[in-house]
Amino acid sequence: MTTYLEQQRARIEDALERLVPEETAVPPAIHRAMRYSLFAGGKRIRSVFCLEAAQLVSSDPVPDIEAISCTLEMVHTYSLIHDDLPALDNDDFRRGKPTCHKVFGEATAILAGDALLTLAFQVLATLPHTSGDIRAALATELSRAAGTVNGMIGGQVADLEAVNNSFDPEKLEYIHRSKTAALFRASVCLGAIAAQATPEQLAAISRFGENAGMAFQVVDDILDVESSREELGKTVGKDVLQKKVTYPALYGMEQSSQMAAGFIGEAQEALRPFRENAARLKELSEYLVSRKV
Repeated sequence: MTTYLEQQRARIEDALERLVPEETAVPPAIHRAMRYSLFAGGKRIRSVFCLEAAQLVSSDPVPDIEAISCTLEMVHTYSLIHDDLPALDNDDFRRGKPTCHKVFGEATAILAGDALLTLAFQVLATLPHTSGDIRAALATELSRAAGTVNGMIGGQVADLEAVNNSFDPEKLEYIHRSKTAALFRASVCLGAIAAQATPEQLAAISRFGENAGMAFQVVDDILDVESSREELGKTVGKDVLQKKVTYPALYGMEQSSQMAAGFIGEAQEALRPFRENAARLKELSEYLVSRKV
């Protein structure tokens, strides 16, 4: 799995290099900040999910799939830049490096996040080998995942409001399904849409992505308790200090681990119609709960 992920990561990095303006492009300050965070060493797991979902639906090469997968990294990185700002999570480290606002200042960091989000939709709108109806469907799916209604921004708002409040299982699930699982769902749905999945295939892949995303976030909550900053590349223990609503805080470590495994079980069950062709996505979902970083 490690070798496979590194190969896919290199594929995605090459595509990102082609899509993102060079540091010297005017105005250089914003492009340096964008590239600083985008190329800071992420696992690119969302893009990998997109590539694999496309391959699951179609045995033929899917036009523009690398560029499509890159839009997920742009949106994800934008969300990290903004999450780390003093007005939100106020974090000094991300992926083992000082956060964007610590290096470039808050104003440039805000604009770098804005620019990455904007670039993602520019890429989708100008895909050279993809039909207009598919481009529109891709943009719709990604905008929903990043938006306010059951999307990332809605989840972030609920997360901010939940700090110092009493723990509520329904609120916790809403936060995780919106803030994290929505983009995982979009990751596989973008690949499936690009590959012209049937409605039944898209529904199954959507269920897989959402449950895999839930498992990812539960494990993230666990790692925030168990790991060190050196291992995770970001400040740990902040969820407890900020009295955030998390799975370990509400259910304890052991039950949280069981719940993560349960979400992965549901994710893999959703792939049953694809039979042995879904082996790689199942393997990737298992990686989500076994990872240590």
